[in-house]
Amino acid sequence: MPVGLSDQMPELFPIAGMRLSSVRAGIKKRAGHDLVLIELDEGCNTAAVFTKNDFCAAPVTLAKAHLVAHQPKVLMINSGNANAGTGEAGMQAAQATCTMAAKVMGCEPEQVLPFSTGVIGEVLPVTPFEVGLPAAAAELSVTGWAAAARGIMTTDIVPKAVSKKLDIDGHAVTITGIAKGSGMIHPNMATMLGYVATDAAVSLPLLQKMLTDATDDSFNSITVDGDTSTNDACTLTATGRSSLPEISDAHSVAYAQLSEAVTQVLTELATMIVRDGEGATKFITIRVEEAASKAEAKQVGFTIAHSPLVKTAFFASDPNWGRILAAVGRAGLDNLNLTAIRLYLGDACIVENGGRSPTYTEEQGAAVMKEAEITITVKLARGTAAATIYTCDFSYDYVKINAEYRS
Repeated sequence: MPVGLSDQMPELFPIAGMRLSSVRAGIKKRAGHDLVLIELDEGCNTAAVFTKNDFCAAPVTLAKAHLVAHQPKVLMINSGNANAGTGEAGMQAAQATCTMAAKVMGCEPEQVLPFSTGVIGEVLPVTPFEVGLPAAAAELSVTGWAAAARGIMTTDIVPKAVSKKLDIDGHAVTITGIAKGSGMIHPNMATMLGYVATDAAVSLPLLQKMLTDATDDSFNSITVDGDTSTNDACTLTATGRSSLPEISDAHSVAYAQLSEAVTQVLTELATMIVRDGEGATKFITIRVEEAASKAEAKQVGFTIAHSPLVKTAFFASDPNWGRILAAVGRAGLDNLNLTAIRLYLGDACIVENGGRSPTYTEEQGAAVMKEAEITITVKLARGTAAATIYTCDFSYDYVKINAEYRS
């Protein structure tokens, strides 16, 4: 099972102004739902961020173009096929499914945002959508969040969903979100999809800022295997159905409160992805402090998180701290003061004054490494900036899952 997660989802609060559904259309080779629809009422604002992989999938290219032209009325997600690396045929398939969805949902094709996840290199089959889309439209419901969370899964073991209520200046506001991802996870916007919504009213420019900032500290701060997917996407929708007046000032208290809550939701979803990392047995938090900049802190954190030697040591519960030290040393920081760096495994100081701490014992390290959740702290003594990166170990099952992915 994933580290610290169960198959039971929390109570998911409906978001007025949107409905969701999930059905089996026959896109996946294996059993399970594989087509999700999200219908947005008139007046909703939707912001999005997408993968920065140059070989982005056809639905990513099309969704970007549609979002520039129109605010969406429909989000259409299929699992089981990524429709990436498929050239013009893949683009035609994505366009065809948008046209089909528009006909069923009574909108323009450009008002449909398509999203796909699954195997790369195979053109998306259009035929399953002919039956799947009408079936999904008939199942649309404000309570469809849980079904949608399961419908977007691929190698995920458990669904990922978060829901929160908060009070902003006396007005009740709700935020609910779902995500999928387990492997091919290295953010650059991870295979990762996320759909988050709030019933607050937020102007579109501020909504985009809110999502971009929240993504930087959540989905862009996780890694499972260092592979950036061709299909990553995350949307944030504001339906405006709360009694809270529209938020249009980035310096307002209301914006700060909502932005903080959205970041919390995205961070919870992001860490769920790491906890459900393919074959994961350990959840690892890497905290880099006293950096010259946040970017520098992330650079060090990701160098540690991407190291196969570090990740396999964690799987073996081996306190081989030299691997962590080596990762810090090759992170590419200029003028690194080795004698000033302190390195901690849990609460135990491993490294100081350029070498092993005299207070550290192998027994301390072994005790920490036996835990399912472990924190590494690196203090660089270069400034006041900090960043947190979340990752997991590499197990035998990671190789098995990915070796058998297409079978």
